[in-house]
Amino acid sequence: MDILRRNNVTTTGTPDGRAVVLAHGFGCDQNMWRSTVPALAGEHRVVLFDYVGAGRSDPAAFHEQRYSSLDGYADDVVEVCAALDLHDAVFVGHSVSAMIGVLAARRAPERIGALVMVAPSPCYLNDGDYRGGFDRADIDELLASLESNYLGWSSAMAPVIMGTPDRPELAEELTASFCATDPLMARVFARTTFLSDARADLASVTVPTLILESREDAIAPRAVGAYTHAAIEGSTLVTLDAIGHCPHLSAPAATNQAITDFLAGLR
Repeated sequence: MDILRRNNVTTTGTPDGRAVVLAHGFGCDQNMWRSTVPALAGEHRVVLFDYVGAGRSDPAAFHEQRYSSLDGYADDVVEVCAALDLHDAVFVGHSVSAMIGVLAARRAPERIGALVMVAPSPCYLNDGDYRGGFDRADIDELLASLESNYLGWSSAMAPVIMGTPDRPELAEELTASFCATDPLMARVFARTTFLSDARADLASVTVPTLILESREDAIAPRAVGAYTHAAIEGSTLVTLDAIGHCPHLSAPAATNQAITDFLAGLR
């Protein structure tokens, strides 16, 4: 129960259905899945949680050393799955959570039996022929701006991440989510996210995997989706008719359809 309180775990849907764990990205919380839950709840047990430092998680559980690598977040995922006694769950991870899911599935293969990656990126940095979307100077500038003026950074970055100028309410919601996060904890998660490199971990994925990308995404360009797809043998890549890094918010119908089609194919 301490683990469930730590990560503010909530469950809904069909208790005896296959579990689907929804994991939010940086600066977000489980509320970001509100448009996805109804599409899954009729046939699945839906598990939502907040990473430590986000949403309504227990801030007393935050330890900078633990959460300075993706491994700390992956350990939390495994502990949540164990606390709920989940087996063969489908882990749906947005953005950096997609790579956290890769690590968690390797740690506890009996707990996680399939992966859905929504706008994933194994590495945000350009590196030789690999185009992650950002040069090191870009990342350094981004992190420096975040650390010096987190609220200003949130207001400036949220519209870029969301990519929906015709729907400013979505960027405003993301800004509010960023601003509700403790700045110290946000700085740690941001540095962990944008400096991570999980490319070598992709080859370890042996479970059915769906990769969802937007046709335009300033944070995870389509070259990243193609790389991830090529690195995970047997994976499925779907390009959504969506713009921005949060298609589950900006294009929920298309995102939900792709996820439910994938889940139906697992039976």
